[in-house]
Amino acid sequence: MDPSRPVRRSGEEDVVSFDLSVSDVELYEAARRLLFTAHHTENHRVAAAMRGESGAIYLGLHIGSKRLNVCAESSALANARMAQEPSIHSVVAVSMDGDGEPQVTNPCGLCRELLRTYGSETSVLIDAEGDVGKIRIKDLLPYPWMRAAETEWDTRPPRMEESVS
Repeated sequence: MDPSRPVRRSGEEDVVSFDLSVSDVELYEAARRLLFTAHHTENHRVAAAMRGESGAIYLGLHIGSKRLNVCAESSALANARMAQEPSIHSVVAVSMDGDGEPQVTNPCGLCRELLRTYGSETSVLIDAEGDVGKIRIKDLLPYPWMRAAETEWDTRPPRMEESVS
């Protein structure tokens, strides 16, 4: 880990933690095994593993074609929800590197939004510039997409600050 890399926000604790648990490594290994089993350069590029509140692990696989792709995280989430899992504790996605080795990969914007919808406290294992760390999904996506009617606040119109002469 590069100690010069910022991992703090002003006045907050570490946003990214590099203190991984046995549970985190187990989740990575589950996704890694799935990717080795099912990898295909076009149709199955990413595998995901998700731990539910119950402790159960749910797997997901990227499925794709020339025109349509479904992310591995979304299929893992669908599996968890079908199993009646009440909430998601942690998640990791892996993709193959240039040498054919599974590596942690960060969730795309759509998956960040999807995961945040199902729990803002979910931990996500991420590639933090070469080191694997974990971060809460609400810190990875601090301002989620919402319709104006879904917020708990009223947003003021944009305005320019008046300059003091």
